[in-house]
Amino acid sequence: MINVAIIGAGAISSAHIAAYMQFPERCRIVAVVDMYVEKAQNRIIEYRLLSAVAATDYHDLLQADIDLVSVCTPPYTHASIASDFLRAGKHVLVEKPMASSLEEADQMLNAAKESGKLLSVVAQNRFTTPMMKLKNVLDSKLMGPILHVQVDSYWWRGHNYYDLWWRGTWEKEGGGCTLNHAVHHIDAMLWMMGSPIEVQAMMANTAHNNAEVEDISMAMLRFGHGAVGMITSSVIHHGEEQQLIFQGKEARVSAPWKVAASTSRSNGFPEPNPTLEQQLQQQFDELPEVTHAGHAGQVENVLDAIERGAPLIVDGESGRNTLELIIAIYKSASMGEKVVLPIPSDDVFYARESMLQHAVHFYDKKTSVENFEDLSITLGRRLDDV
Repeated sequence: MINVAIIGAGAISSAHIAAYMQFPERCRIVAVVDMYVEKAQNRIIEYRLLSAVAATDYHDLLQADIDLVSVCTPPYTHASIASDFLRAGKHVLVEKPMASSLEEADQMLNAAKESGKLLSVVAQNRFTTPMMKLKNVLDSKLMGPILHVQVDSYWWRGHNYYDLWWRGTWEKEGGGCTLNHAVHHIDAMLWMMGSPIEVQAMMANTAHNNAEVEDISMAMLRFGHGAVGMITSSVIHHGEEQQLIFQGKEARVSAPWKVAASTSRSNGFPEPNPTLEQQLQQQFDELPEVTHAGHAGQVENVLDAIERGAPLIVDGESGRNTLELIIAIYKSASMGEKVVLPIPSDDVFYARESMLQHAVHFYDKKTSVENFEDLSITLGRRLDDV
């Protein structure tokens, strides 16, 4: 039986707790930690975690009989908490984003390497049927080489969203919608495409003057194999329509699922290619549904890795690659220049303190509340919605 601790009892902790509870024969939650002990106690009561204790300081658990921790705290705390638990001999599943700087991400990777323990970064969208199927279709190469990728990470958040004490600041949240919302779609794109070599970006804060960070960004990408791409990250889009579109030489596919293929007429104008469309559709339809979706799917993968050495689908390096592209977007938008990847360790956007000095601060944070009474959250439009 794998003993689990939940570090941070905020809104996202519910997704972790519910995920672990789907595997009662394999794991049990033995502790919930939060700086507000009543929040930890409320989670224990809400989910009837009979074996769990509430605590306010995660350091008290470093020597406890715990095998795996879920880190559900604000981004600026991830590196210290994850590194401490890894060095104490615990496996770690850490919420997105992995950290608030590349320097911190590397500290976490070093701790995992030194301890020999597993480090996985939450990317629950990979563990959904639409994404798994799309990845397999792209890997089949039926649609030819990818020429263009489009990522629309559209969300909507009200003005008071950034009133929470740690949100809306570069120091504590690490960024705005690009880091904390589009991270899921950026991770999926990198999983399917690999990393770009150049980034040119711009960003703005158009509707949230109680936040230092951006509420929209747009980035243009160039890949080493010749493809180009576009990422739009936003919390100002009503309807929250989110999509990933991959244009291949022979066809296009996307999530939400859509397929189209064209051939050339003698004058160069297009006509449909129903044969290829049918092949791609058949491949998509024949791929299996995932058994456990979202956080539960990732928890299952982590448990498999602990118990029988299965490979992590999302490891620490994957989390770092996603963070690096996001940091490149911030650097390009802040400095007004093209950014070439990878970002070296002597770059001003590598460490958090120097990044804080160079990132654009749009507004001063004017309001700060300790907690919201309404702890419910939404997870955006499902990529299998039509």
